[in-house]
Amino acid sequence: MKYDVSLELENRVEDYSFGSVAKQANGATWLKSGDTVILATVVIDETEIVKDDFLPLTVQYIEKTYAAGKIPGGFFKRETKPSDFETLTSRIVDRSLRPLFPKGFGHPTQITIMVFSAASDADLQVLALNAASAALYTSDIDINTSVSAVRAAKVDGEVFLNPTLSQLKNSTLDLYLSGTKDDLLMIEMRSFGGEDIEVNDICIDPMIDPTMSSAVLSSHVSNAMSEDELIGVFEKTQKLLFASNAKYEDAFASSKKETQDIECKAHVINEEMASYVRDNHMPDIAAAMNQMAKSERSTALRQLRKKILLVEEHWVEIELKDAIEKVKKEQVRSQILNERVRADGRSLTEVRPISISTNILPNAHSSCLFTRGQTQALVVLTMGGPKDAQMFESLTDSGTQNENFMVHYNFPGFSVGEASPIMGTKRRELGHGNLAKRALEPIMDLDGQTVRLVSEILESNGSSSMATVCGGYLALKAADIETSDTIAGIAMGMVSDGDNYAILSDIMGLEDHDGDMDFKVTGSKDGITAMQMDIKLGGISLGVLKEALYQAKEGRSHIIDIMEEAEKEIEFNDGVLPSTDFFHIDPSFIGEIIGQAGKTIREIIEKFEVAIDIDKKEGKVKITGKNKTGVSGARGHIEGIVNTPKVAKIKYEVGDKYEGTVKKIVDFGAFIELPDGTDGLLHISKISDKRVERVSDVLSEGEKITVEILEFKGNKISLGRA
Repeated sequence: MKYDVSLELENRVEDYSFGSVAKQANGATWLKSGDTVILATVVIDETEIVKDDFLPLTVQYIEKTYAAGKIPGGFFKRETKPSDFETLTSRIVDRSLRPLFPKGFGHPTQITIMVFSAASDADLQVLALNAASAALYTSDIDINTSVSAVRAAKVDGEVFLNPTLSQLKNSTLDLYLSGTKDDLLMIEMRSFGGEDIEVNDICIDPMIDPTMSSAVLSSHVSNAMSEDELIGVFEKTQKLLFASNAKYEDAFASSKKETQDIECKAHVINEEMASYVRDNHMPDIAAAMNQMAKSERSTALRQLRKKILLVEEHWVEIELKDAIEKVKKEQVRSQILNERVRADGRSLTEVRPISISTNILPNAHSSCLFTRGQTQALVVLTMGGPKDAQMFESLTDSGTQNENFMVHYNFPGFSVGEASPIMGTKRRELGHGNLAKRALEPIMDLDGQTVRLVSEILESNGSSSMATVCGGYLALKAADIETSDTIAGIAMGMVSDGDNYAILSDIMGLEDHDGDMDFKVTGSKDGITAMQMDIKLGGISLGVLKEALYQAKEGRSHIIDIMEEAEKEIEFNDGVLPSTDFFHIDPSFIGEIIGQAGKTIREIIEKFEVAIDIDKKEGKVKITGKNKTGVSGARGHIEGIVNTPKVAKIKYEVGDKYEGTVKKIVDFGAFIELPDGTDGLLHISKISDKRVERVSDVLSEGEKITVEILEFKGNKISLGRA
């Protein structure tokens, strides 16, 4: 392959080839970085134009397992539906490139990114965006701005830009920025816990063969990042992002195709109608704005259209609808910027009223109904064991991985008053669930458990993903799961006219639709665990971003105060809630707890219906069961064994005589338990001076008899009847 451009960037080299493959596409880029090879193509449909200011852009990021020398697992050996990673990567590329297209660009556009070869340490999400942007920039579409991505990690207090995946695994931060040479466009961020602590343990689970085995227990430490610290990382990352895009544009200029003349049909508003609405119906517009639910507002605006059309019968309803929408948007923005008051009467920093109910589902392990204004999420938690984890495998993984914390977000049409059927999971639902997972994951130590959170959005008027975070945290507490901090989420917005701007806390759907920023921040009172930002303006300054972060912190603190009060009122579903108990024992008693060939511990598991993990070195015991009664009973049984005084070991000599107990009768004799618990074998030939045909004819289990030590065979003791 002949490469047209070779760029040395932070921690890697990117080689680009243009026009060598996929020549019938409007734009195509073959990118090689190390052992990773990606093809990105851009194709537009010139014959069709979609109006209404909608950009019909579709991005598909596709991985094939041959890129890592693998064959797909499972029954089907051909790749089928996209994995979660593929879908989330497609969303990242879409959100980064969509702002580049001019207003009125209505041609259906398809961006396809295919991974042909994947190195184990490659950051495929960064390379995917860089390749797609290069294909778009050098295509015959009139787009002359490069977009690229930079990822930042923090390992042992040091910030690394464009880290390797091995560095990222040891990082307390994962920050993904995309933007141009002048502006930030998108942010994805999450924090991680500290390093895992590994210890050897014994894992006894009734679902598997109950024998001793080696496993790993891990401890996870929360590590939210403060606003000031995060801004410092932003500053460093942004400099590299801006410089990289300048390099890209200079390097790709000579490879850009001749731009074709593509008609953009920006939607034109009928100004006569708009002026009429401003002059005659502003009170009606204000009344519609105060109808906060989307369905209610739509009804109010539809009634206003009918009212106007009764007077102006010759007007076209669709044009009037657009004119009313424009006036409504102007009013929303003007009221915020000039009066510092929002459509529902709130101040810029005010959070809508919140109500919380926990464990309202009696047969679920735990649940929380979280309501904020007209946004409502029912979050339901289910606990399981290691076998319930979600198995997955990505190109850069050496083998199959297990996901033991899952957040599934569902957004049915009825939540916004739409008559639409519930179909498969959409990209947006997957993305919102992933954001909530990233928000909550750093504060938990599941220690072998599997937890699934399902968020059913029952009503939505802004930031249902943040309601999922708040409800998800309380569902964790309602399941008696230990957390290191209280986590809440808040959605921030912004309105700007170029000179003035206003930052909004807890935005509703109207402000999201008519505003310039959607900025979601999750974390504790002290720091941030996850965030996601999309800019509609074309960019944002770090000064405004810092102000938004601190305003979000105030809003989070307010929400957390309410959540902590609700947490005090939690009543557990004891009848159905699985229970886990941790305690320590003297490691010298582990042998007694396990018993001969595991007999004792198997009896405990069967009797109390529990799973038991024992740390051999430190004596840490973990008991997990279907309810607290079984777990408590198993703990009491183990503590009874531990608290029973040990009998000192006797130094036996040949010829010594002791009283023992017949412990077990077998065909060839009987096992006798000596005074210190040691077992010896009384052979059938040594039971009596007379011939014994059946041992059970002479002895019975539990009988006390006197025996003599005859000889030692290794660790075995041979006995005779005294």
